[in-house]
Amino acid sequence: MRLRHSVVLAGWAALAAPLAAQSPAPLRLSFADAIQRAANAPVVGIAGLRVDQASANVREARSALLPSLKVAGLYVRRSYNPESFGFTIPSIPSGTVIGPFNNYDGRISGTQTLFDLSSISRVKAAQAAVRGSGADQSLVLESATQSAALAYLRAARASASIAARQADSGIAAELVKLAEEQRAAGVSAAIDVTRARTQLAVAQGQLVLARNESDRARLDLARILGLDPAQPLEVTDTLTSALARANVPTDVDAAVTAATATRPDLVAELAHGETARRTSTAFSNERLPRLDLTGDIGMNGPTVPNSLGTGQIAVQVTIPILDGLRREARISEQHAIAEESDLRARDLRNQIGAEVRGAFLDAQSAQAQQSIAAERLRLAEDELAQARQRFRAGVAGNIEVITAQSSLVQARDADIDARYSAAAARVALAGAVGVARTLH
Repeated sequence: MRLRHSVVLAGWAALAAPLAAQSPAPLRLSFADAIQRAANAPVVGIAGLRVDQASANVREARSALLPSLKVAGLYVRRSYNPESFGFTIPSIPSGTVIGPFNNYDGRISGTQTLFDLSSISRVKAAQAAVRGSGADQSLVLESATQSAALAYLRAARASASIAARQADSGIAAELVKLAEEQRAAGVSAAIDVTRARTQLAVAQGQLVLARNESDRARLDLARILGLDPAQPLEVTDTLTSALARANVPTDVDAAVTAATATRPDLVAELAHGETARRTSTAFSNERLPRLDLTGDIGMNGPTVPNSLGTGQIAVQVTIPILDGLRREARISEQHAIAEESDLRARDLRNQIGAEVRGAFLDAQSAQAQQSIAAERLRLAEDELAQARQRFRAGVAGNIEVITAQSSLVQARDADIDARYSAAAARVALAGAVGVARTLH
């Protein structure tokens, strides 16, 4: 039987060796690495492309003020009846068709805008849109950074839960051994062994759940960072008080002032309002005269060798008069957009102040809860140690030990949750101030 078991184990080892060699090595990821990778996440790249689109719109708007040049060639073979134009030639009989004849024309023509205030305003509106797109990109980056930070914290909490459940299983196994020794010595009942084994089974089941939660947390982290889900991850940082710190002012009022000055969502909203106002100004300036310089030069004749040089130069003034009130409708639309943006900006300032102050309160509360949870964990460990001594001395049953063990499990969970909540509160505070990119 032992030989058969040895052969089976050797076969499993031979099969497992190639599989282990094929599995990729885990990617060791620190909190700082996750923040850095978040800056290169797909959503941030998409936002950057939108900035490029807005920059291209500036060049497109500016092209209306720059010279335009084109080359054209024309060949015509035609015939016509003078009477079709409403006049007759006495020397030409009625109904005579003149032609056909050839005409060749090659020409270079150009246009330069000398004055167009509407186009100038459109360029300024496009530049404001670029600033808005840049702020939108910063907002996406802030959001991606916060998502990556929280995902990393969840993965770190899951790793801490695995360590806690392993410790619980170790204690439960020791208690099973102690109960069996007490029963063998005749100082404990069989039910004490059963209770201890039940606690061991519970601890092992919770360890399985903790490992599954850890795997899911790593999958979420890989998805947020744009990594291959098949790539194993290993988080290297733990839930310490030094994790998830950022460049946040320690004074609440200073933090509110900094947030209202730099929060990308507020900057983006202000830029959107400015874009609408400049666009409205561009529509209004369409009422003003426009001055253009046009000219062309080329060759014209019945054949290419016999063509003669011709050309013209002109200054054109265009004064819009009426466009069916379309211009006024567009101006009213942009005014409404600008007023809506102003209302959003005022409300957003109040929201930023409330979020920053609330984040400070949450951070302070989480720090206090973390201290309480640490003290509770210390007391639970002492309680379990004392209960084990009493059970070993035979002055108490293991029900007291199991109760102390359950208290320790709850205390460990409370400590992990408190440390996670404190780190998450620091991330939320950095996001409220608008400096999530400085998390480390």
